Amino acid sequence: MTTMLSHDRYCSEILHQTELLRGALGEGADASVTVPTCPEWTLGQLLLHVGQAHRMATGLVRDRVKEFVPPSTAAQGGPAPAPGQPSAEDLPALAAWLGEGAEALVAVLREAGPDSPVWTFSEDHRAVFWARRMTHETLMHRADALGALGVPFTAEPEVAADCIDEWLDILTFPAAVAFKPRLRELPGPGRTLHLHATDTPAELDAEWFIDLTGEGVSWRRAHEKAAVAVRGPVTDLLSVLFRRLPADSDRVEVLGDRELLGFWLDRAVF
Repeated sequence: MTTMLSHDRYCSEILHQTELLRGALGEGADASVTVPTCPEWTLGQLLLHVGQAHRMATGLVRDRVKEFVPPSTAAQGGPAPAPGQPSAEDLPALAAWLGEGAEALVAVLREAGPDSPVWTFSEDHRAVFWARRMTHETLMHRADALGALGVPFTAEPEVAADCIDEWLDILTFPAAVAFKPRLRELPGPGRTLHLHATDTPAELDAEWFIDLTGEGVSWRRAHEKAAVAVRGPVTDLLSVLFRRLPADSDRVEVLGDRELLGFWLDRAVF
């Protein structure tokens, strides 16, 4: 697992991203509005999902869980409140509950430290995995919520770049392939992709080469010729990669094999 940011930075980002998400829920926001990028969910269900994810990670790290069986399928009809959790229709209660959950998660992560052993779905069984995972879980669902509210989404360059790193890491995990068998369809002759952020400082090295010519997904930070390249601001690259922004958006430039890009985006998804 690559790690660009420190454990403490991830902890701070969980709080920061949660507060940005809560702050977007201004007066007049409707919990029942459909989330365009999660079309089976309402905004309230999206917030419920984020809070439940925070609490799941809190329990794993706090209890030093060594074995865990994740749900095999998503909840039918969208996230539903567990006992003691707010209704998906009660936006003020959800916002407060979301903040409480983020604070509890960060307190547990900071007490545990980055290297405490805990179950993860990667080969890295340390608490820092969950600090990173919950940072980007919150970041991308903030993007979903802002889309539902009609508000532009932006992310700090180093956070967006690390989110891309983490996503590409996840696609290499055997557990991910077992969970999403369509990932096995990605490898093939000549299948390479290049992502190039156009708005980041040189020291961030925000370019990625994704190689599908072997037995699975591999990637590296590099400027290399590929069958298809996507260029644009790093937040927009991130949004395309996570299918929060169409690949044919005028906010990014696609050079080369567009069919390969579509093939990738159709399968590299959870």
